[in-house]
Amino acid sequence: MDERHTHALALFEQAYTRQMEGSLEEAIQLYSRSIEAYPTAEAYTFRGWTYSFLGDFQRAIEECLCAIEVDPGYGNPYNDIGAYLIEQGHLDEAVSWLQRATRAPRYDHTCFAHFNLGRLFERKQDFLLAVRHYERALEADPGYRPARLALRRLRANWN
Repeated sequence: MDERHTHALALFEQAYTRQMEGSLEEAIQLYSRSIEAYPTAEAYTFRGWTYSFLGDFQRAIEECLCAIEVDPGYGNPYNDIGAYLIEQGHLDEAVSWLQRATRAPRYDHTCFAHFNLGRLFERKQDFLLAVRHYERALEADPGYRPARLALRRLRANWN
C-alpha cells in the first residue's frame, strides 16, 4: 500500500468515527479528503451512507454510483442503493440493485441485501418471497437478529 492509500485509509477511519459519533458534516469532509487522497469504493459508499443520514437519498445514490465505477465488484453500494430506493418507495426499482448485491464478488454481508429484499417483498405483500429472503439472510448470518425477528413476526401472522 502506497503512502497516498495509507493516508486515505486513515482519513476514512476518522470519517467513520465522526459519522458514528453523529458529526455528519465533519464525516463528509473527511470522506471527501480520503477520496481526494486515494479514491476507494468504500469511501464513496460511506460518504453516501452519511448523506442518507441527512435524508439526502439522491446524493447518497450518486455516491454509490461513483463507488461502483471505482469497484464494480464491491457489494455494499448495490445494497445501499436498494435500501435508499426502498426508503423512497421505489420498490420495483430496488429489486435489481439488491439482487446485484447478493451476487457481488466482494460482499461479505449478503445478509443485509437478503434482509432488504425481505422488507421489500413484505411491503409488496409477497409474503412467501419475503420469508425466503429472511431465511437466506439467516443462512448468510445465523446471528442476524433483524432477519430472525422479521421471520418470526411473519410466521406468527400466518398462524
